[in-house]
Amino acid sequence: MGILNTLVRALTWWNGQTLNTQLWTARNGVRVGEDDQGNVYYRTKDDARRWVIFNGEAEASRVSPDWHGWLHRTWDEPPTDKPLIHKPWEKPHQENLTGTALAYAPSGSLRRAQPEARADYEAWSPE
Repeated sequence: MGILNTLVRALTWWNGQTLNTQLWTARNGVRVGEDDQGNVYYRTKDDARRWVIFNGEAEASRVSPDWHGWLHRTWDEPPTDKPLIHKPWEKPHQENLTGTALAYAPSGSLRRAQPEARADYEAWSPE
């Protein structure tokens, strides 16, 4: 299974880092920190590039707003050095739930387990 795992890592990007990304990170990357989901953040020695190695599926919505700001150079200090001050009314970060059973379904949607009866709609029936 070792050769098969190496081949899968070399050819796919959605199962974590590829073999080339792992080599690039080992050679040029400086570990900056890790978030609560286990994603690890890196930068080059001259801070020209910043990137994330996902813990599991590579899904951009799994990057918290704190780290997103650092990755996109909104601020220079990573959240490990200077964490953001969150307001009491802010909700905790939640990844994108589209395509899952937990995705939002408005009232009346067929995806709801028990769709609500609609009083504003009457089905047409021919005479």
